[in-house]
Amino acid sequence: MIATPKFDYITPDQYLEMEEQSEIKHEYIDGYVYAMAGANDPHVTIASNAFMMIRNHLRGSGCRVYISDMKARIDSLNRFYYPDVMVTCDPRDTESQNQKRYPKLIIEVLSKSTEGFDRGDKFADYQQIETLEEYVLVNTKRQRLDCFCRNQDGLWLLKSYSGEQDKFQLSSINFEGKFAELYEDVKF
Repeated sequence: MIATPKFDYITPDQYLEMEEQSEIKHEYIDGYVYAMAGANDPHVTIASNAFMMIRNHLRGSGCRVYISDMKARIDSLNRFYYPDVMVTCDPRDTESQNQKRYPKLIIEVLSKSTEGFDRGDKFADYQQIETLEEYVLVNTKRQRLDCFCRNQDGLWLLKSYSGEQDKFQLSSINFEGKFAELYEDVKF
């Protein structure tokens, strides 16, 4: 959710130091820092529901699920993002307390102001994470998921689900969910 850029170039280490002291979150793209805007009720509710569903599914598996306050780091592109939900099963991610480099699943809950970025440049950036198997976009205007899965050839394939189907799959974590649970307490 990029909102306001700050135009002073800083290094990744400077960004991480600044972010530890900041009361608001910032994303980092090639040396530039962008303050993140707040989210609305449907966005927060959907992200929370997704987190709880996945957390319950992964309990005891060795995988960890994080909600919007954990950074995803893309070293090859000099980027840090705050995904709405992120799952990592890679033991190397236990080495850092404030960023993860090896996620297998990233979920972004769409908003009017970020949908284009989440579907475009951010998705292109996330594709550079070698461990990422699935990227999911969750609609806040109606019950719909777009799941992009990386196949064995490294190609990204789209599988869309709508609330009319009642259930959806997250293949990266072998999970089947119900739309009624994902969109619980969300008013359209």
